[in-house]
Amino acid sequence: MYDIVVVGGGPAGMTAALYAARAGKNVMLLECNAFGGQMATAPLVENFPAADKMPGAELANRMFGQITGHDVDFDMGTGVIDKTDDGFVVRTEYMDYECHAVVLATGVTHKKLNVEGEDRLIGNGVCYCAVCDGAFYKDKNVCVVGDGNSAVQYALYLSEICAQVTLVTMFDRLFCDKELEQRLFLHEGINRVQGVLVTEIVGDEHVKGLVCRGDDGAVSYIDCDAVFVAIGQEPHNENFAGMVQLDDRGYIVAGEDCRTSHEGIFAAGDCRTKSVRQCATAVGDGAVAGYMAASYVTDLKNRR
Repeated sequence: MYDIVVVGGGPAGMTAALYAARAGKNVMLLECNAFGGQMATAPLVENFPAADKMPGAELANRMFGQITGHDVDFDMGTGVIDKTDDGFVVRTEYMDYECHAVVLATGVTHKKLNVEGEDRLIGNGVCYCAVCDGAFYKDKNVCVVGDGNSAVQYALYLSEICAQVTLVTMFDRLFCDKELEQRLFLHEGINRVQGVLVTEIVGDEHVKGLVCRGDDGAVSYIDCDAVFVAIGQEPHNENFAGMVQLDDRGYIVAGEDCRTSHEGIFAAGDCRTKSVRQCATAVGDGAVAGYMAASYVTDLKNRR
């Protein structure tokens, strides 16, 4: 039986596992995809303390190496929680793990445009990760859809690979860090199409272009070989809806102490209710959740 099971292997989950292990608890870390979460797909992480322009994958690998060095066990799988007499059991597709406390650090996933052609062309020009798929479109023309940090980072990254990059935004302004905005404005190889809504991704077997509609209702067409969608994220906490309280957008309700509505379950990182979702805030959550979970287990054992 584990002291703590951490569900989610992004920066929040790995930090929670690290802090819990350093507190002397035996920890299982579960991840259903790749350790590092969305951080691992970032071209560069430039706003994390002491990590100067480090690729997200490298930072993720360093975090993973650190936790395994502290004897944290890890496995793959999507967790579902059940209450038991002694605590909890986290069930995955492959194994069941009994524990005294749980830290949920399930992160978020990329939002879709939900337009005609998107689902049909995923993997054939519709992409959600510039690092993962950018190399497939070397010397091609691509579009990036979005107006935040990720979209601008994607555009800058792809401009070093692709023949032409067009950044497509719904509004006439960007919602990103000023430094990224300045770099974009100074980059002559990135076109901008502003104030339009993507209504269709065109292509039979591969992406051929985008259909857009402006504020005035005018329809336009952009030729491209791929579209990289970067319009935000959404949580997927449905598996825990019967165990912890979720807000109306599906985020786990938890404060700065990372406690959820259920005793013994903590939430950290992007999956919980909060106003800022960054690598640094995820790590901060993970430290709090790992410490609080370890303290909870200690108190629980002392009461028995």
